[in-house]
Order: sequence, then structure tokens, then C-alpha cells
Amino acid sequence: MIVDLEKIEAIAERVAAGEGLTLIDVELKGGSANLLLRVYIDKPGGVSHADCALVSEQMSAILDVEDPFPGSYVLEVSSPGLDRKLVKPREYRYFTGRRARIVLREPLEEQKVFEGRLAGFDEGRVKMSLDDERVVELELSNITKARLLPEF
Repeated sequence: MIVDLEKIEAIAERVAAGEGLTLIDVELKGGSANLLLRVYIDKPGGVSHADCALVSEQMSAILDVEDPFPGSYVLEVSSPGLDRKLVKPREYRYFTGRRARIVLREPLEEQKVFEGRLAGFDEGRVKMSLDDERVVELELSNITKARLLPEF
């Protein structure tokens, strides 16, 4: 089965932007018999159930017409969550200013785990402002795990 994920992301981006929301990510999980299309959206102050339902309805209608992959699927639209994992460059950019925990494959300055505030993303490097006021740049290719840290 061939799936045009870029086309699906473009549809999700268009729908989210039309509703004043930000597309965070699009995931495709499972096999051809039980395909799950998961769309994460966000906005300042967080998304509501109504936001998710609206995006889901609009995406379903467009996907039914444009049919970017054969067969049936389940569409799930949700918020990225308080402790969202970070993978793609756009996620590091979007969540700049938020607290995160990053684990490296190879240590930097004899350290593998960093906690602090995301300070941007540029040229394959995640910038992070640490609690001791140092700023480090971490190679995206060296990151094994990254998550937002909930703040209340």
C-alpha cells in the first residue's frame, strides 16, 4: 500500500490553519487492515474537544474525496499532550520556551541527559537553555529521546 503522507500533512495543515490552529504532527500507524491516522493540533491555551471534532470532520470529508490511500482507516485528532515526545525539527521550533528533557546517544561534556527550556532549532541542532543558565546545542541526530516536561 502506498500512502502519500506529504499530501495528508498538507491537508491537515490547511484544515488546522483554517481554524486558527497549529498542526504539530501527523502519524500513520498499523498495517493495511487496521490503519490509524493520528493528527496532533495545538493552539495557545490548549485545544478543546470541539477543536478536535471540527478538524476531524473536515479532514474526513477531504480525505474521502481526495482518497490519499486505499482502504479503510481510523482518524484520530488530538492535542500533543503535556509530556509530548519531540522528534521533528518543527516540534522543537514550535515548543521553544517550553521545558524539556533530552537524552543523547553520545555524551556532550560527559553528560547524556539535559533538562531545561527549548531555545530554538537551527541547522540540525536543538538549542536548550539549562537551569544553570548555560545554553547548549544538541545535534538532532544524537538525540535518542526527547519529551516536554509538564508545567503547572
